[in-house]
Amino acid sequence: MQKKWIWFVPAAILGGIVFMAFGGFAVQWLWNWLLPPLFGWHLVTFWQALGMLLLCRILFGGLGRHGGGKHRWGGERRDRKGDCDSRTPEERQQMREQFRERLRKRWGGHQPGHQPGPPPSTEPKTP
Repeated sequence: MQKKWIWFVPAAILGGIVFMAFGGFAVQWLWNWLLPPLFGWHLVTFWQALGMLLLCRILFGGLGRHGGGKHRWGGERRDRKGDCDSRTPEERQQMREQFRERLRKRWGGHQPGHQPGPPPSTEPKTP
């Protein structure tokens, strides 16, 4: 058992280094292939590409893993299917209506039974 760890730790470290080097070269190659010809931007070095990769990871991916039973923003995950199964058909219909009403308020949809008027005229007004 102890011998596995002797080989596992250096292999994991070497694998991480190879993975980072591959990512850095991939970003450098894509940047230098696409952006200077399209937009006239400067070429980047391997270290700049690795820095951009790290910056994107920090900004868009976070630094740690989001695992376990937790939701990404801290709370427990809700089982939405199980949540609806425990409701009566009337409660489900009420939830649907509330959802539709929130959508109408937010996005300005037409009201049920409302007849839309003619579109506004685009002709110039004469005095």
